[in-house]
Amino acid sequence: MTYPVHLSLGPLVLPVHLLLEVLAYSGGYRLYQHLRRRTLDPISEENRLWIFVGCAAGALLGSRLLGLLEHPGLLANPPGGWLYYFTNKTIVGGLLGGLVGVELTKKRLGVTTSSGDLMVYPVILGMGIGRLGCHFSGLEDGTFGTATMLPWAINFGDGVPRHPTNLYEILWLLLLGALLWLRERRGPLPDGWRFRFFMVGYLLFRLLVEFLKPTPAPAGWGLTAIQWACVAGLGYYAWLFGREEVKYQSSVNTVNQ
Repeated sequence: MTYPVHLSLGPLVLPVHLLLEVLAYSGGYRLYQHLRRRTLDPISEENRLWIFVGCAAGALLGSRLLGLLEHPGLLANPPGGWLYYFTNKTIVGGLLGGLVGVELTKKRLGVTTSSGDLMVYPVILGMGIGRLGCHFSGLEDGTFGTATMLPWAINFGDGVPRHPTNLYEILWLLLLGALLWLRERRGPLPDGWRFRFFMVGYLLFRLLVEFLKPTPAPAGWGLTAIQWACVAGLGYYAWLFGREEVKYQSSVNTVNQ
């Protein structure tokens, strides 16, 4: 296979990445609609719409901001001109920014139940398809790994065998989705925990897999901007789980008194 991969339709040449990105959004949304029809959703249609708006706004801002912070040395002289500030993005920033947008919107609406559980499997599907598009883009996408001599290394067009980190991510997403599905077959998780487990699993993976990417860490930081964002996100969820444990122990002590 020659990278980047394009689809030729007569005189028209379409990048496979773009097609798979469209398929990721449409496929994820169709799965969401299917799951919502089969699920008793305590959130009204109107509130769901506003939550989607908050999620989209937060994800757009977060993905762009973290994408720019990933390469701080390019901010003063962006490659390709001013469009660089609007095209550079990252999934981690989108997830965390979307999380902030959703929580702020829910607080405004007075919604206390989880809105993320219903989105987990659609997000996994969309991210998996999208990462396949990243893989077919080769070096153009910037999600490739460092050089390696492992037998499954892939030459993305520059003659250097590299870690296919985008394929690693697809495999991890499939495993994470399967583990969540198997766990829920044993019994329902508490409200919001499916989304929490997904976020913890994905952020932990990204924290580790970034060590296999050629993105340099800013001097003195030790970690890249994406890794620091993952650390912050994992710290937030550690705090949430700790708070739940405190509440549980408090209720147990109250019952025993």
